[in-house]
Amino acid sequence: MITFTDENGNQVEFDIIEETRINGVNYILVTDKVEDEEAEAYILKDVSSDEDEDAVYEMVEDESEIDYIGKVFAESMEDVEIIK
Repeated sequence: MITFTDENGNQVEFDIIEETRINGVNYILVTDKVEDEEAEAYILKDVSSDEDEDAVYEMVEDESEIDYIGKVFAESMEDVEIIK
């Protein structure tokens, strides 16, 4: 489980489903409802700098990046179907 603080200062907890590193960038696939078969998942990208004390992630919003990273996650997780 990982805890995020959103732009409003609210803390949100997510379960990490999978992680990968592509072209030197770390990505994680997270959800807030692990037991739900129809759960929504989010792809987050590590945008931390060397000066950051904690890891800094942001949601991937670029459609082509979502498609590419989503395919990587789908291939690594045979029992999971990723739908946009």
